[in-house]
Amino acid sequence: MSALPSDAGEGSAQHGHDAHAPAHVPEPTPVPTLNIANLLTLSRLVLVPLFVAALFIGDGTDTFWRAIATGLFVVASATDQVDGWVARRYGLITDFGKIADPIADKALIGAALIGLSLLGELSWWVTIVIAFREIGVTLLRFWVIRHGVIPASRGGKAKTMTQIVAIVAYLLPLPAGAAPVRWVLMGLAVALTVVTGLDYLVRAVRLRAAGRRATGA
Repeated sequence: MSALPSDAGEGSAQHGHDAHAPAHVPEPTPVPTLNIANLLTLSRLVLVPLFVAALFIGDGTDTFWRAIATGLFVVASATDQVDGWVARRYGLITDFGKIADPIADKALIGAALIGLSLLGELSWWVTIVIAFREIGVTLLRFWVIRHGVIPASRGGKAKTMTQIVAIVAYLLPLPAGAAPVRWVLMGLAVALTVVTGLDYLVRAVRLRAAGRRATGA
């Protein structure tokens, strides 16, 4: 006498379910390139030429336009902090943002340093040292990109913040007595720029070496 199928068996046969089949996992919704985080990044790029124009009006000596230039720089710098937080908080990280964000940062800082040097208010060697470090780090990123990404360190974040504060001190139409404060702030920014650049170099070499060992290259 043959055994009758159980209710469970009938249910499985009727609905086509396999008890051992893996559960369906929905594909994640792609993050749109045009999102609030990337718009903030693009706004920083748009503010760069406006900042430069304001800085050079009246050969950089017009107090009103100097204050406008400082305000534009501060607002643009603030978007750098906000766009990263928004991207992480709301899952809006995109490949475009990963590329555009550092470009916008370097464009803003570079424009400020070069502008101040052209106006004769900041020694060219400071601008060259910082620019050399930023270009070098960018090249290192491409050098190790096959093996991974080096996350931003606390030193790197401190470097960026110190650069911003030092540049604001130079942009503000302060009296001559503020010169020593400017020198100290910019000196600290340069020191952090060099130290974090060397740290990035060491970490990049280690990452590349580890990657080559893992692949047997």
